[in-house]
Amino acid sequence: VQLQASGGGLVQPGGSLRLSCAASGFNMDLYAIGWFRQAPGKEREWVSCVSYGGRASYGDSAKGRFFISRDNAKKTVYLQMNSLKPEDTAVYYCAAEIGGYCGSMDYWGKGTLVTVSS
Repeated sequence: VQLQASGGGLVQPGGSLRLSCAASGFNMDLYAIGWFRQAPGKEREWVSCVSYGGRASYGDSAKGRFFISRDNAKKTVYLQMNSLKPEDTAVYYCAAEIGGYCGSMDYWGKGTLVTVSS
């Protein structure tokens, strides 16, 4: 099982980024995929999750600004992040959950750094 997050970078406040989570080595169709983030000196925070059936859920910090989607044919889950704020700066990770309903994650990938700064 491999999960690879990409798409991070430096963006100005108010800007947008789209993160991608590429899955390999397992049938992603049956898994829920979640996004988490960890800022320096802070605990890991849940950002968003999409169930195997496509139902999206969001943490309070992401509601109304971030949008998760999945493309099972491409084995990729996306996190569209809009109206970015400096407090969104963190390493973003994607993870997979076997049950498919956004419970406790079973597999984790390496993260991608998002820096929001002017």
